[in-house]
Amino acid sequence: MTVDLLLGLQWGDEGKGKIVDVLTSNYDIIARFQGGPNAGHTLEFDGIKHVLRTIPSGIFHKDSVNIIGNGVVIDPVVFQKEIEGLEKFNLDIKKKLIISRKAHLILPTHRLLDAASEASKGKAKIGSTLKGIGPTYMDKTGRNGLRVGDIELEDFKDRYRALADKHEAMIAFYDVNIQYNLAELEKEFFEAIEELKKLDFIDSEEYMHQAQKAGKSILCEGAQGSLLDVDFGTYPFVTSSNTTAAGACTGLGIAPNKIKEVYGIFKAYVTRVGSGPFPTELFDEVGATMARVGNEFGSVTGRQRRCGWLDLVALKYAVQVNGVTQLMMMKGDVLSGFETLKVCTEYNYKGQNISHFPYNIEPENVTPVYKEFKGWKQDLTGLTTYDQLPIELKEYIEFIEKEIEVPIKIVSVGPDRKQTITK
Repeated sequence: MTVDLLLGLQWGDEGKGKIVDVLTSNYDIIARFQGGPNAGHTLEFDGIKHVLRTIPSGIFHKDSVNIIGNGVVIDPVVFQKEIEGLEKFNLDIKKKLIISRKAHLILPTHRLLDAASEASKGKAKIGSTLKGIGPTYMDKTGRNGLRVGDIELEDFKDRYRALADKHEAMIAFYDVNIQYNLAELEKEFFEAIEELKKLDFIDSEEYMHQAQKAGKSILCEGAQGSLLDVDFGTYPFVTSSNTTAAGACTGLGIAPNKIKEVYGIFKAYVTRVGSGPFPTELFDEVGATMARVGNEFGSVTGRQRRCGWLDLVALKYAVQVNGVTQLMMMKGDVLSGFETLKVCTEYNYKGQNISHFPYNIEPENVTPVYKEFKGWKQDLTGLTTYDQLPIELKEYIEFIEKEIEVPIKIVSVGPDRKQTITK
């Protein structure tokens, strides 16, 4: 019996989908434990690029069962479209995908609330993806939400109506110009609900318990990244769930003492989408080159990602909070061609150098302190072994390992599942 976790250690977009896909053959069950359809887990193989939003990244492997856990929030409309997009691949979705009854539902009015709330903030907006995720988690913690299991109840539509009416009153309170046709949105929603009913709903905590007793191997898949965690991220510019290792326990019903390996994924540099502080952000041609070469645009939203040098202060913090046991470095190939690389090793925080992640990393308080490394010219995308990597990249990797005190076991040198070097 094995329960391992796979987490992003930065502000999301680290490449978790690819690594889950690479690792899936080692596991019986792939379980998503938090987040919503703003996630865009990109997998590339056989010349085809796939973007998954809610469905776990093990769906393409014939022997794996994929679970959407109770910590996830599901938009039935987005979910239906995601399933329709997979139909051409001849997957047995009914057999391979099961959903926790305790997962919360994103209603059309949640999306409208999201838009109204963000519009009311003006320049202080947090950069929401407007998928209704924040309002859904607010209803969850406010004990107002609707869950997947409620679909099975006779009075589901009455429950829906009561909550949607409450949402409309809240939208009116924001007093912003939001145009919508709720009847049309609801028609689409209830059609998607009927499609959702075709899948198996489970009491996921019991299912996971029995799977562990039966000796099944389980990989828990997170969405977003540790620096977006609602407790430990750069609040308030965060997501609405626990993206850290603790979220796997609450989002699936797995006991902490059952977890073995914690795989932490990070980019060889750093990106961030939306608003919020970003100490190592680059505003020059170097940052623009990173974005262009790395194709740094959101796979779901299309938004351009902000780019910057690797931040070891933030990375070390994420490793500590999550108890990471193995690191996986993504997009090493993107750094090929730079004459000089920089790594932030400390912050100058209010005039004093510190190596820990402070409460506030706004630019008026934090200035990054850098160590420089010699770059490399070699194209990495065709390499298959660690020995083939340029010496400069090996020095870069070894420095990170020494500073973080956790081994880097995988180096990704391209988007395809085959472009993955095991160290």
